Amino acid sequence: MPQTITFEQSRRVDQVAMEHYAMNGLVLMENAGSAAARRIAQLHPGASVLILCGKGNNGGDGYVIARHLQLLGCDVHLLATATPDELSGDAAVNARIAARSEMPITFVKSVHDPDIQAAMDAADVIVDCLLGTGVSGPLRSPFQEIVSLANAASAVRIAMDVPTGWPAVQAETSDDAIAFVADRTLTFVAVKAGMNENDADRWTGVVEVIGIGVPKKLLDDLEIPTA
Repeated sequence: MPQTITFEQSRRVDQVAMEHYAMNGLVLMENAGSAAARRIAQLHPGASVLILCGKGNNGGDGYVIARHLQLLGCDVHLLATATPDELSGDAAVNARIAARSEMPITFVKSVHDPDIQAAMDAADVIVDCLLGTGVSGPLRSPFQEIVSLANAASAVRIAMDVPTGWPAVQAETSDDAIAFVADRTLTFVAVKAGMNENDADRWTGVVEVIGIGVPKKLLDDLEIPTA
């Protein structure tokens, strides 16, 4: 597997892109989400796709992915842990676009809502955009329950950037930690540290790198592997 980068290095790429190269965060999110959507549609053309969206930028990526998957001919449903009004920044912008586009969205009000299980059952593909690299502790409700339901579903499971809950499992912060079990992980910029360990593929599945359109000079200056 290629050389890896830390979560901090990954966040540094975004920071430098915005502060030094004047790249708007919305542009980075659009680049990431649209590239991921193209790959998902290539792997699963015309599929029924359920996208799990959390409150942060990982969830924002999910809303972008949903919009582009619709354009690419997939049947898309969103399962969100927060309403657009509960979000902030770039994630809120893309959540509002999805809502105003009348995309089918189920907002999680109770983990016992039968609509959650129904959405899982109807999906050919489940895309995990719940939590990204900024969350390292064991999963709490409702993420723990949503991830458990997704893991039990018959759908193909794809994680964006890192599987939700995997940082805690990888760091062994809890013996009973739960993580999204992906068949494939589309990770942004470069392979993340830990993904090359022997048992990591139990959680990540096949790992592919998705570019986010930052300049090559930025990657070279930060010594980020590009191949």
